Amino acid sequence: MVENNRWGNILAHTILIFGVALVVFPVYVAIIASTHPSGTFLRGTIPLLPGGEAWENYKTVMFEGRSRAGTPPISLMLWNSFVMAMAITIGKLSISLLSAFAIVYFRFPFRLFFFWIIFLTLMLPVEVRIVPTFQVVADLGMLNSFAGLSIPLIASATATFLFRQFFMTIPEEMLEASRVDGAGPFKFFKDILLPLSITNIAALFVIMFIYGWNQYLWPLLITTDPNYYTIVMGIQRMVTGGDSEPLWHLVMATVVLAALPPVLVILFMQRLFVKGLTETEK
Repeated sequence: MVENNRWGNILAHTILIFGVALVVFPVYVAIIASTHPSGTFLRGTIPLLPGGEAWENYKTVMFEGRSRAGTPPISLMLWNSFVMAMAITIGKLSISLLSAFAIVYFRFPFRLFFFWIIFLTLMLPVEVRIVPTFQVVADLGMLNSFAGLSIPLIASATATFLFRQFFMTIPEEMLEASRVDGAGPFKFFKDILLPLSITNIAALFVIMFIYGWNQYLWPLLITTDPNYYTIVMGIQRMVTGGDSEPLWHLVMATVVLAALPPVLVILFMQRLFVKGLTETEK
């Protein structure tokens, strides 16, 4: 029997509150900093109360950009990041679902061998194979394009493995029943497997979207046209570009806006996300 220990509960809640404060405080500072004029930071102090320049700062970064740092308005960079993240997410989910379906439900030679080959690609992330991948993308003429930003990143051994493990838990009788009803492989996949996989798809959607949104090295390597800059690249250029000191009030406004799409995705899909990570029975 678990006893209700008052001091233990107080200690546990104190630790949790401290942990939350430790995580939230930098976010709070960024939001506050984005509401002050540039001169505030020249004094070497960080304000902890909101300023009166929020509208002007956010309007500047959204629609004007910062020409000295070579960055376009972040509305364009947000759109580029969104397109890239969605392309990577949908591509990863589509390929992983189909490959897991083929490995589990089709009896072709060396299917387990091919599965383990796919799984071993976890040891070869894009950073390891970045030079040959860049060469292939350049030879195909996909530099400075959304195809070049997303296609090399859409393969996912992790998602293939997770979908394979889930498909293997589905009773064989369901496949036999669909065959008796005259359903082909694609109809079985569309009408039975996909509805049962919704929570897994939602959980992986959130993870893959954040993965695509946070990409930095690959877009930096293949993108030279400002029209294809992503938001993470834009933040880096705002901090390091130009001859003057960074305009931290604009940098912080950009950081806050860059964090909103992943946060919104998590909030809207929170229930399915948690369910997909914790559910063991369908």
